[in-house]
Amino acid sequence: MEFKVFQKEIALQSKGWRPTFHDVTSDILKIVEESGIKNGTVCIASHHTTCSVMIQECSHDIDIYDLEYLQHDLLKIMQKLIPDYSETNAYMHPGPIHSQFGRYVNEPGDHTSLNTDGHLRSCIFGRSETMTIKDGVLDGGEFAHVYFIDWDQVRARKRQLNVTVMGTAESINDRTYNNGEIVDTTVRKFTPEEKAYDVHYDLNWKR
Repeated sequence: MEFKVFQKEIALQSKGWRPTFHDVTSDILKIVEESGIKNGTVCIASHHTTCSVMIQECSHDIDIYDLEYLQHDLLKIMQKLIPDYSETNAYMHPGPIHSQFGRYVNEPGDHTSLNTDGHLRSCIFGRSETMTIKDGVLDGGEFAHVYFIDWDQVRARKRQLNVTVMGTAESINDRTYNNGEIVDTTVRKFTPEEKAYDVHYDLNWKR
């Protein structure tokens, strides 16, 4: 069975004045198809430390900020957990050395380092997702969409999403586990040793 690796980089443009959600589902589907890999996995990973990847349902309705309602709800929760960097010294980061580093690498201004909220949100939310490919089809269930999230609000900028498809072009004959029997994890199964008699069960007057 031959193992293949196929990689592509998706270029994106974020708004910058608020977190940007990019629906890249059709692009991921196209890359998987181009790869020729029928069975394997696809890793979808951010190139940036203030960005995340999310697999979630498309909620269809869109607000005045071009956010799907589910994205809007998520953003409200994230703002409560990690408030926007909306005032001076809202966070310890960036310190004076980091601000100087920004100038050293030709950042357009000190304000571009005021994206601590984006870094923290990315830390919590994660920067990548992995999906399964079965018989040439991306296994996202009925409703899954793939989103690239840019949490950074300090400026509009180009972003990069890395996509790596790995697997084989050959068929998988049988994926059935345990003869298809349902694995029951709802009830604890005790071993005979765990269910054994213990002398402490007897009341003192029985001894």
